[in-house]
This record gives sequence, structure tokens and C-alpha cells, in this order.
Amino acid sequence: VTRKQTKDRACGTNTTPPNMKSSLAFTATLLSSAHAFAPTSQSSRTSVSRNALIDDAFGVTNETGNKIPPLGRYILQDVNEDGIKWWQNAEIKNGRVAMVATIGYLVQKTGVHFPLYMGPNSSSDWLLSSTSGVTFGDVSHANALDTIAMVPSAGWLQVLFAAGLFELTAYKRQWMDGNEIPGDYGYDPLGFTKREGGWNSKELTDLRMKEIKNGRLAMITMAGWLSEESIPGSFPVWHP
Repeated sequence: VTRKQTKDRACGTNTTPPNMKSSLAFTATLLSSAHAFAPTSQSSRTSVSRNALIDDAFGVTNETGNKIPPLGRYILQDVNEDGIKWWQNAEIKNGRVAMVATIGYLVQKTGVHFPLYMGPNSSSDWLLSSTSGVTFGDVSHANALDTIAMVPSAGWLQVLFAAGLFELTAYKRQWMDGNEIPGDYGYDPLGFTKREGGWNSKELTDLRMKEIKNGRLAMITMAGWLSEESIPGSFPVWHP
């Protein structure tokens, strides 16, 4: 050790060479940069994984380029696999209700009515509300939106109670019983799921996709028809 180095150390003078200082600064910069970009890389991988999960979900079809539409992607951007399954169940249930509603709407508009003769006297309609004098026959002949006001409050409570029972049953069979297929509530009177291959058969897979597509069309159809009922002339295509 030279006298100068010994003297510098005694005096607390920094004798680190300039080139070593530059190397240390450069290394520190690299480490801090790597630390800053590490979370972004992880977030990017998570985003790609979630997008793949969404695009591979059953029901994403070639009508949208085999990718979920932008609005759907925005809604599902933070959900996990169970969340996607929840939305699939919601779509299937609403689609099934819309398909039944479409049939009922067409039947009613073509002049076929079901007045329901179940009173003590078969020659008269069964009263829906004794206070207002409204019968089931009156409801069956009325326009779709007019029937809302014709049904008494007690009638709507019964409707909500029945719908609640259906929802509780569907929730139990889908989530608590562990059914993996969205929309599978254990009710199959026609035996579709009992065919060879079960849910994995090509025929049943095609039927599931057809149900989803027809349900989507039925929801759009009912939205258009009910808009026409509310605002005449707002639905610029043929309707019953």
C-alpha cells in the first residue's frame, strides 16, 4: 500500500477509481430497470392468459371472428373461470326465457288464445282478480305490455316467488352439486344427455351451440318486438 493511499484512508478520502464508479452506477441502473419492469411483464402474461380464457369459452363463435366482442371483453376483463361460467349461465337462462316468450308472443299475435276455463262454472273464465274483475281470458287477449298493469300485486308476488324457487334450484344444481356444464340443471326429460358420449358427444355439443345462438336471436327479437309495442314504428322490419 502506498503512502498516498494510506494517507487518503486515514483522512476518509474516497480513492475509488472513476471507471469503477461508472461500472457500479451502470449495474445499479440495470437492476432498478429490471425491478421496474418485472411487474409489468407479469401483468402482461396475466392479461394474455385471461384473454385466451375468454376467447376459448364455449359460445364464442365465428360470427364474431372466434373472439369475444369488445363490450364483452370489457365486462369480463377482471373475472376468473367461475366468473365466466356465471355469465354463461346468465346468458343461457335469459336465452331460454326469450325463446319461450317469442313462441308465446307469436301465438298470441296470430289470434290463438288460452282463456283457461277452470272456474266452478265452465262457461265463464277463471277470475284473475276478483277486485278488478280481470279474467285470464282478458289477459290472453291483451297486448304484451298491457298485461303488466292487468296482473294484480299478489299475482306478481307469486310470479317472483316461483322464479326465486327456480333460481335457487338452478344455483344448487349448478354450483353446489358441481355441474361443470353451464346451463346443466339436472333436468333432461327428453334424454339428450343420455346418448352415447354424453356431454362430450359431437351431436350434443352442436345442440348446445344452437341453443345459445337461438337464445341470442330470441333476446334481440323480443327487445325489438317490445320496443314496437311501446313505440309504434320503432321496429323497421316485419313483426307480428
